[in-house]
Amino acid sequence: MTVQLKTSAAAAIAITVVDRSSFKTLAATLPTPTRHWLAALGFVGAPDSFALVPGADGKLGQVFAGIGHVADPFALAALPQALPEGAYRLSDEGLALSAETAALSWELGAYQFDLYKPRRRAPAELILAPSADAQRGLAFATAMAATRDLVNTPAEHMGPEELAQAAQMIAKQHGAKFKQIVGDDLLKQNFPAIHAVGRASTRAPRLIELNWGKADAPLLAIVGKGVCFDTGGLDMKSADGMRQMKKDMGGAANALGLAALVMAFKLPVRLQVLIPAVENSIAGNAYRPGDVIKTRKGLHIEIGNTDAEGRVVLSDALAYASEGKPELIIDLATLTGAARVALGAQLPALFSKHFDSARDLVDLGLKLEDPLWHMPLWAPYKAGIESSIGDIVNTGRNALGGAINAALFLEYFVPENQDWLHIDLFAWNDVARPGRPVGGEAQTIRTLLAYLEQRFAG
Repeated sequence: MTVQLKTSAAAAIAITVVDRSSFKTLAATLPTPTRHWLAALGFVGAPDSFALVPGADGKLGQVFAGIGHVADPFALAALPQALPEGAYRLSDEGLALSAETAALSWELGAYQFDLYKPRRRAPAELILAPSADAQRGLAFATAMAATRDLVNTPAEHMGPEELAQAAQMIAKQHGAKFKQIVGDDLLKQNFPAIHAVGRASTRAPRLIELNWGKADAPLLAIVGKGVCFDTGGLDMKSADGMRQMKKDMGGAANALGLAALVMAFKLPVRLQVLIPAVENSIAGNAYRPGDVIKTRKGLHIEIGNTDAEGRVVLSDALAYASEGKPELIIDLATLTGAARVALGAQLPALFSKHFDSARDLVDLGLKLEDPLWHMPLWAPYKAGIESSIGDIVNTGRNALGGAINAALFLEYFVPENQDWLHIDLFAWNDVARPGRPVGGEAQTIRTLLAYLEQRFAG
């Protein structure tokens, strides 16, 4: 952790946080040499900017940091890897950040995936007074960093077995029960769709399950797509299309991140986490275009394209989750390129049966700067996924409405009266921003946690 919780930070260098407006007011009260120094540097309090101010001894005496607003979860993210190494504290001058925002934004700014390439330098440290708010910020940062690490790890070292090990470690940390169904046991226990997609890989497919909470608490099911690498199967992807397919388990990574927060904050729920973990590979026993696959629910899926495998493995997991009649099912999946075409990398697509829930989530996401965007479960489009030889086909008639078609496909495996949220996310930053380096990303988990706290903890 680069944020240290200590009761004293007297020796640490002060950071004065300002925005453009507050800096204009504050500048008039600064000593003349400091005011002239900042003017020479061109510092005006712009977001993600900072200025180093020397002390009388010529050493670094103070830092001014510009932000957009005090609730920005990335307010201080530009600082940890840019400031000189050492310890810093927040000044009483300028704007006051909450301890949660300060801890979260600093830790996110310090994040770097360094499993294979060592850091060039240690990030600067921030000292905060111990508090529940600071601990909350650190808990969010820890879950988000772990989510990023899972997505960033290459498929060679993050296959179905390794993903199960990561889930088992999270279960152990929070006292949850862990189990998995592996290989041909999936057929014995009626998970044929998961088995069909993953059977061609030398790394056995599996269904990972975590259970946590009191037996009399309302049941919350979180399902994450765990396709650890996706070649596209026999409908093989292009080289460019396959390049980042280590990230196709981003839904599972975000599901585990959200689950870790639910358990860390001890929400009054009975939590079930389900991750169908597979590698969509090519071999003589790979499932084929035109095959018809039976699912746990009993519906038969005609395979229109083996590269639409995510919805196939999720069908069994959603059917299984529904059997417990939970109060809410949330599934997270890097499901369709169509969602990215519609909304880009930064806006996950949200599908919900209830417009009021969707509106609440969109509003929360905008407030917390962890956004998602509501898209329709447009029932007339179901005609496009009807099959002449099965119950449904895993592709639409054409590329139009691809994200909606995928969501409608999943809806077949969720009972009509079951409350359900489907989130089609990217789990990846394609452009670097402060606190958000290019690579794996935790998307929507802060928003979903806030929604779950409102719903289950009042």
